[in-house]
Amino acid sequence: MLVELAVRNLGVIERASLVLGPGMTALTGETGAGKTMIVQAVQLLVGGRADPAMVRTGADAAVVEGRFVVSDSTADTSRPNGAWSRREPSDSYEIVLRRVIPAAGRSRAYVDGEMASASQLAELGAGLIDLHGQHQHQSLLSGRTQRGALDRWGNVDLRPLRAARDELVALQRNLAALGGDATARAQEIDVLRYQVDEISEAQLDDPDELQRLTEHEDLLADAAAHLAAGHSAHHSLSGDDGAIDKLGEAVAALASRQPFAAVGVRLGALAVELDDTVEQLRGVLDSIDEDPRALAEVRARHQRLRELTRKYGDTLADVLAFGADAAQRLSGLERHDELAGEFETRIAAAQEHVAREADAVACARSAAAPGLAAAVTEHLGSLALEHGRLDVNVSGPAPSDDVEFRFSANRGTGTGPLSKVASGGELARVMLALRLVLTAGPPTLVFDEVDAGIGGETALAVGRALSSLAPAHQVLVVTHLAQVAAFAHHQVAVRKTDDGATVASDVVLVTGGERISELARMLSGQPDLASGRQHATELLAGAASLRPRFDSPNGATAESSGAATPPHVSGVAAP
Repeated sequence: MLVELAVRNLGVIERASLVLGPGMTALTGETGAGKTMIVQAVQLLVGGRADPAMVRTGADAAVVEGRFVVSDSTADTSRPNGAWSRREPSDSYEIVLRRVIPAAGRSRAYVDGEMASASQLAELGAGLIDLHGQHQHQSLLSGRTQRGALDRWGNVDLRPLRAARDELVALQRNLAALGGDATARAQEIDVLRYQVDEISEAQLDDPDELQRLTEHEDLLADAAAHLAAGHSAHHSLSGDDGAIDKLGEAVAALASRQPFAAVGVRLGALAVELDDTVEQLRGVLDSIDEDPRALAEVRARHQRLRELTRKYGDTLADVLAFGADAAQRLSGLERHDELAGEFETRIAAAQEHVAREADAVACARSAAAPGLAAAVTEHLGSLALEHGRLDVNVSGPAPSDDVEFRFSANRGTGTGPLSKVASGGELARVMLALRLVLTAGPPTLVFDEVDAGIGGETALAVGRALSSLAPAHQVLVVTHLAQVAAFAHHQVAVRKTDDGATVASDVVLVTGGERISELARMLSGQPDLASGRQHATELLAGAASLRPRFDSPNGATAESSGAATPPHVSGVAAP
C-alpha cells in the first residue's frame, strides 16, 4: 500500500506531500489544476518514462518519493533481485522508492536508498501498483492484452509451453551448429584438424612452461658471465686468504678469551653458515653449462610456444582450452551424420512435446473463455450497461493465441469487436468490469479519469464499483464526477490559483462542510449554491449507504513544508 507520496518540482508542483490510508481516495479539482501530475508522479515511481520537460521551470531537477508498506502476501511480486530484497521475514515491511529527473541528463532511480534502474523500478512497481487510465483503456483493444486477461482469469499456466519451446529452439540451434553445408563442413574439418594437431604435437602439459623457459634461456644465454661471477665469488670466499681463512683467524684469536666468549660463539656459527653458503655456490656453478645446442633448443621451444599463444590464446592455459574445444568440435563434425540423426530424433520428440503443451493451453483458454465472458457481463449490468454483453472468442491454431473480446451494448444486437463497437465510456466500463473480475493484483489501484464520457446514473454505478474494490485494495481515483467522488472514503481537492504572475496548486483533504462544497462545485460549478449543496449532501449520504463499509484507522491526509500554511502543493509557472 502507498502510505506516503512526496513530490518536488514536478510540473507546476513545487513541493507536495500526501499521506494516504486504506480505502478509496478521490482526487478532484478543476481541469488543469494538477490532478494528473499526482498520477504522473506515481507512474515515475514505478518505472514510467521520464522526460526533462516534466521539471518545473527554473528547477534543477524533479524528485518523486514514495513509501510503501508491503505485506508478506505480496512480497514475492514486489521483491526483485537486489540488495533491498534481503530482508528478515515479517508480517510487513516498508519499501521507499525515489526517482530523480534532472532538467538535463538521464533520470536516476533508487530503492531504499540504493541505486537502481528504471526497469528494476518497473519490476518492483508491478507488484505494488496497477495504473488504469485512458492509455490503459486503449491497451484493452489489443489482442495481447485480451489474451493476457483470459489467461489470468483461467489461471492458464504458460510455463510448460514456454519451456518446451525453449527446448525445441535449443535443439534446432545445436543442429544448425553442426554445419549443414557439406563443403563448408569439410573446410572447417581441415582447419580444426590442423589446429588440433599443432597443439597436440607441442605436447603441452604445464601451463607455466613459458615462464620456466624464459628463466632457463636467460641462464644459458649468459652462462659465461654467470660462471665468471660465480668463480670470482667462490675464490673470494674459499681461496687463499679468502673470507673463510680470515674468519678462521678471527675465531682462533678470540679462543680462550673469556670477555669474547659470546662473540666467539657467534663467529663460530657464522663460519658454519659460510661453509654451507660456499657449498651452495659450488653447486650452482656445477649446474651452469655453456651449451650452445641446449640454448638453441630452449629458444626454439620458446618460439614455438609463443607462436601458439599468438594464434590460440594469451596464455598456455588458453591454448590448452582452445585445443580441447577444437577437438570436441572436430569430433562433432566428423560424426555429423550420426549426431544430426540424434538431434533430428530429439527435435521430432520436442515438436510433439510443444504440440501437446500448445493443445493444453488451447483447451484451457477455450474452457475459461465462457466463464470470463459471463463474469464480465454480470458486472456490466451493475455499471449501467444492463443489456451489455461480452463474448470471448478463442481461435487460431494451438495454443489459440487469437483471443478477441466482442461486445454488444444493446439487447438484440450481435457482438462485434470491442475495438470497433465500444464508445469511450463503454470501453472504460468494460475495463472496470475486468478489474472487478480479476480481483488478484497489486495492493494499490490507481484510476485516472476512467469515468470519462459517462455521467448521471452510469457515473453512480462506476463510483459504486470502484468503492467495491476498497476492501481488498487501496484505490486512488482521479475524477471530474461528483457521483464517483461521493463513493470515496476520503476526498482530496486539488485547487489552482493564478495571481497573474505565478500559478500555484493546493492539495487539501476535504471533510465535512468542505467536502460538501467541493461536491457542489463539481455538480453545479457554484460551491455555495444552496440547491447544489443540498444535492451534494444527499449524494454523499446515498453513496455512504451503498458503498462497502470500511473502517480506516488512518485516513488520507495532506501536508506541506509550510509551518503555518494549510496543507498544499505549490507550483510556479511562467507569468
